[in-house]
Amino acid sequence: MPNALPSPPLSQRLLSIDALRGLVIIFMLLDHVRETFFLHRQVADPMNIDVTEPSLFFSRTLAHLCAPVFVLLTGLSAYLYGEKYQGTRDVSAFLFKRGLFLVVLEFTLVNFAWTFQFPPTVIYMQVIWAIGVSMIALAGLVWLPRPALFLLAIVIIAGHNLLDSVHFAVGSGMHVPWAILHDRGWIEFSDSLRLRTSYPVLPWIGVIALGYCLGPWFARSTSAAARQRNLLLAGTGALIGFVALRLLNGYGEAQWSGYSTVTQTLMSFFNITKYPPSLLFLTLTLGLGLLLLLAFERAGQQRWIRTFAVFGAAPMFFYLLHLYVLKVLYLVCVGLFGLNQGTYFGFEGIGAVWLTAILLATALYLPVRWFAALKARRRDISWLKYF
Repeated sequence: MPNALPSPPLSQRLLSIDALRGLVIIFMLLDHVRETFFLHRQVADPMNIDVTEPSLFFSRTLAHLCAPVFVLLTGLSAYLYGEKYQGTRDVSAFLFKRGLFLVVLEFTLVNFAWTFQFPPTVIYMQVIWAIGVSMIALAGLVWLPRPALFLLAIVIIAGHNLLDSVHFAVGSGMHVPWAILHDRGWIEFSDSLRLRTSYPVLPWIGVIALGYCLGPWFARSTSAAARQRNLLLAGTGALIGFVALRLLNGYGEAQWSGYSTVTQTLMSFFNITKYPPSLLFLTLTLGLGLLLLLAFERAGQQRWIRTFAVFGAAPMFFYLLHLYVLKVLYLVCVGLFGLNQGTYFGFEGIGAVWLTAILLATALYLPVRWFAALKARRRDISWLKYF
């Protein structure tokens, strides 16, 4: 008989992880609504301050939290999986299988949700791909001693910008592996298929390894006081590091400059590169993520924490669901209103993007809650844990 008993409530340390994952998923939804209905006002990476309005800049910058926090929590969750199942071999096998599953998912259901092309002429290797490859890499790296893994993670995160000037020409034997690792670009797979390495994976491997190294902070044997102290010190230290590096104005980023208004000057200061994520991008987003994790744990069993945790408990289900809902909504709008923004249908202002994201999050809450409950209740169905 399948286990039909409800799962016991999550401890606060685990609830805070799910809640933070849920929050960044909502930020991701906001960004994907922007990508769907505000594409006529697409932004560069980093953004052009002279032509980007503050509300659009803020919306895009808020979404910067999504990928780094999610990848960090993936590494952290992998450690907790190992604590539960007692063994590096189990962790390594789970990471490899889950990572391979995500890569296949990116190339199939996820890419189809973005393009609605079959067979595809373009495959975008985006965040699910990056998480999948990072998990596969971590499957091998977990065998390293924890201090060595931590050192490797820091070297990758802090040092990969030294490789920004390294490029390989198309046709070179290093072009494809380097495009996958660090140099965002195109791979000509065949006459009819091109691959876009939207998320070069090297920095993300560093982030997932760092998350795994932080796992002992969330072990059952670690007190809440010690964990919260570590989160405070690490988060604050990362943000201090961001400010110090940004003031030096020289490593891994386009230089910031003063503008005639305080708003634009601040926009320039916080205008950071995501593809691939610079050291400054990661110190800012991971620092904020760690402090949010601290705040969520201290918030206890508040209703809003439990609401965010619902989204965080079934992240892949939500990811696939929201992509297809957005695509259907876009096609319906095109059918009803036509292409009102040149070659796109789009909203007139960023406020409509926020409103749509709020309405969609509200509408998707119940199906996500249902699936999260199913996932918790039916642990005998092994494939559910991949969602």
